[in-house]
Amino acid sequence: MAFRSLSHRSILALVAGVAALAGLSPAAQAQPRQPGWELGGVLDVAATSREVAFGQRDKGLGLGHSDVSLRGPLGRALSAQFTLAAHTHDGKLEAEIEEAWVETRTLPAGLQLRLGRFAAQVGRLNEQHPHADDFVERPLLHRAFLGGHWFDDGLRLNWTAPTDVYLRLGAEVMRGHQLVHEVASARSPGAFTLNARTGGDLGVGSSWQLGLSWLHNRREAEPEDPAAPHEHEAHGAHFSGKRTALVDLTWKWAPQGNNRQRQLAISTEIARIRGINRHDTGTQRHAAGTLSVVWRHTQAWEFGLRTDWLLADHPHLADFEPLRLREQALTVAWKPTHAQALRLQFTTQRDALDVDDAARRSVQLQYVLSFGAHGAHSY
Repeated sequence: MAFRSLSHRSILALVAGVAALAGLSPAAQAQPRQPGWELGGVLDVAATSREVAFGQRDKGLGLGHSDVSLRGPLGRALSAQFTLAAHTHDGKLEAEIEEAWVETRTLPAGLQLRLGRFAAQVGRLNEQHPHADDFVERPLLHRAFLGGHWFDDGLRLNWTAPTDVYLRLGAEVMRGHQLVHEVASARSPGAFTLNARTGGDLGVGSSWQLGLSWLHNRREAEPEDPAAPHEHEAHGAHFSGKRTALVDLTWKWAPQGNNRQRQLAISTEIARIRGINRHDTGTQRHAAGTLSVVWRHTQAWEFGLRTDWLLADHPHLADFEPLRLREQALTVAWKPTHAQALRLQFTTQRDALDVDDAARRSVQLQYVLSFGAHGAHSY
């Protein structure tokens, strides 16, 4: 469920209502040592000199992925979370229910079940809220193939192995509507995902993590009509198909394992999509990749460099048009406290074929402020 073009007064009323529920609940008034309900939020504001292709932020001053979250236990066996997210799109303030799920806490044999609305376990970043990223915009891969942040209604089953090396296997059944909005054909449920994630330590200062994801999409996107006016969507995949495979690898190093002071993080991710639509002859595909290096020089300063590429066969009615795009981003972040981040980013895009809105240069200044309790983010 999404609420479009809400007024500032409506947003404030919703936030106040959530806060009131948290304050009135018995769990919120429990002793600090006992687990209870927690309320937290994040404000993400950025000024952008020029929109980037497939980007999530408007030109000028705008609200990025900002949210208010309420989470806590439902008895001993279950936990729940509710997140209301807001952002600006085309100059309008929009809000939507991003998370509303219930999850088991006591299933045996390392099993965990989640039901409701949540972010899908595909790729390295999708489970993470965008305001927790090391860059102002998500990698080109995630923006083009997952709409930046794919959350949906569904059911998830995870199994974590009882081993020294971290190993998690998961499967999800999703409605799929948030991934592909306008469809030529669709089946229910709309999407299935399979994923595996493993990782561990390499001595005292190094760690690694490898992820494999598979997405089977049963919603075929409506091909674009070149004669129709182009409308920019805030969410939903720009390029989709039946079968999407993703692989990601991350390595982190910190002196003596103290990553709060210094850390080097290198991450790469590659994705490929096959079976674009019914007109696909078997030779069409979408592919994208990203490589990032982030260096935490001190507790307060971070420097990041990322390079992205995208190859796509853009469907136009029964035809396909090749599209090529490269993107580089350089970022500097100042974090005076754990709850604040001021980030300056320079982005360049170079289009080889048919990307009319590619930004040759874009400068973005982002400020992120978190308050209250907020769940831990992924590796």
